[in-house]
Order: sequence, then C-alpha cells, then structure tokens
Amino acid sequence: MRNQLGPEAWVEAGLAALRDSGVDGVRVERLAQALKVTKGSFYWHFKDRAALLDAMLQAWRRRATFAVIDEVETCGGDAVQRLRQLSTVVGRIEGRLDLAVRAWAGQDAEAKAALDEIDRRRLDYLASLFRELPFSPAEARARARLVYHALIGELTIGEHVSSAERLAERFEIIIPMLTRRP
Repeated sequence: MRNQLGPEAWVEAGLAALRDSGVDGVRVERLAQALKVTKGSFYWHFKDRAALLDAMLQAWRRRATFAVIDEVETCGGDAVQRLRQLSTVVGRIEGRLDLAVRAWAGQDAEAKAALDEIDRRRLDYLASLFRELPFSPAEARARARLVYHALIGELTIGEHVSSAERLAERFEIIIPMLTRRP
C-alpha cells in the first residue's frame, strides 16, 4: 500500500485540530475526513494516536522555538537588535497553537514535559541576550521573565491590538526600558 499523503500532512492536520479544538479534537477519524483519506493512511505512518501526538509536539517545538531562535540568530546584530528581531518574529506567530499546547499540558504529562522544556529554552535564550548587555545572571533572568510573561499574557488575554501597534510599543517602550541600566 503506497500512500501519497506523508506523515507531515497528518502532523499539520493534527496541529490545526489542536489549535482549533484542543487535544480532544485530535482524532484519527476526524483527521482522515479532513484530509479526505482513510484511517488506514494514518496507520501507514503512525503506530497510534500517541505517536501522532508525539510528532505534533516535536513539530511545535521546532516551529515555535528552535526555528524562531535560528531566524533571530541568522539576522545577527547585537543583543538589542536581536531582541527587536525576536519581537518581530514572535509578532508574526499566531498564538492559538501555543495556548492549545498549554491547555494540553494541563492534562498530559508528556505535553507538560515538552512545554516545560520549551519554556526553559525560551527563557534561557532571552536571558542570554540580556547577559550580553551586560546584566548579571540574576538581572538577565528577571528581565527575560518579564518579557516572556508579557508575551504569554498577551496570548492568554487575546489582546486585540494590531501587530504593528504591538511591535511599535515593544520597540519604543518595552525593549528600551528593559535594556537600560538602572
């Protein structure tokens, strides 16, 4: 049995279902219907739903964290320039998937472990930028937490401010405030 639909299509459909309906919406039969294929296609690529969920977490890790950091680092510049670039990149990301992963982590140990790992990685990256300015490790960590918690809060509250307004606020107020020495 050859199938033209690869595992990536199933992962993408799973992530879309997670974003739109939560983890309970990630059902093989529903995904097969959405992809217009049989459930047999799913089992060609994945042992079971748990294997799909694991692949979805891996894809989310890559896309929502490692690819973002890679893009920022590729642009280069000093720490302030990279903070600005990070803000721009994050401003392009639609946050409902992150929120869905956070909700999933509230009921699943593997999703919680993945979320904890990603939260640590994101905070470590932010803190490394602040340490370059140079702030002490404690000051850098505190500033990293402020930035990160503000971003998570923005997602959680569902702030209905345009990306351009949000970016201007970050560039003109928040980044200068957090990068200035007391």
